[in-house]
Amino acid sequence: MMLSFFDQFMSPTLMGISLITLALILPWILFPTPTSRWLNNRILTLQGWFVNRFTQQLLLPLNVGGHKWAVILTSLMLFLITMNMLGLLPYTFTPTTQLSMNMGFAVPMWLATVIVGMRNQPTVALGHLLPEGTPVPLIPVLIIIETISLFIRPLALGVRLTANLTAGHLLIQLIATAAFVLLPMMPTVAILTSTVLLLLTLLEVAVAMIQAYVFVLLLSLYLQENV
Repeated sequence: MMLSFFDQFMSPTLMGISLITLALILPWILFPTPTSRWLNNRILTLQGWFVNRFTQQLLLPLNVGGHKWAVILTSLMLFLITMNMLGLLPYTFTPTTQLSMNMGFAVPMWLATVIVGMRNQPTVALGHLLPEGTPVPLIPVLIIIETISLFIRPLALGVRLTANLTAGHLLIQLIATAAFVLLPMMPTVAILTSTVLLLLTLLEVAVAMIQAYVFVLLLSLYLQENV
């Protein structure tokens, strides 16, 4: 029986128990932990260099008050990258294709940035809802528009990550199915299709990393407005 292309996005179960929890825990197990040796191995050195460079780049536009978010933003970045990359392996499940989980990341983080802004500088935070020099008749309309745009931010974060990963996985499955069907009939076309599939897989690896970076970068920009 031919399965639907969207069946790959269903949460796998074993004996009636959802395995999404296992998929969420696995990335933390894969990270190498520092040792008590004087010199670390190459993997730990590369991991430390990447984390340091990313943290410096992420916190560059933030003031000192925003540097307290370095640990949680860097951890979220590594977590999303690992889950996105593991989802490209055969017979695996990508939790970040679930909109509910992405919204579970986006809404609390966005709400935390808003609460920080309202607590530390409420005048500036509320001032974002009304640009300076706005004509008096347009004030109510602009306040409504800016408020709607403010509440759409977490939705945009979650939908962007979900849509990009879902589209990539669907495209890979469509091209792989086409290559498999064309192989006995037109081997030359099937080989060309397989080459396209390989290039698309490399592109999806880049997309998996870029989307995780964009997710955290946008959160840092929201934080920048409120600290």
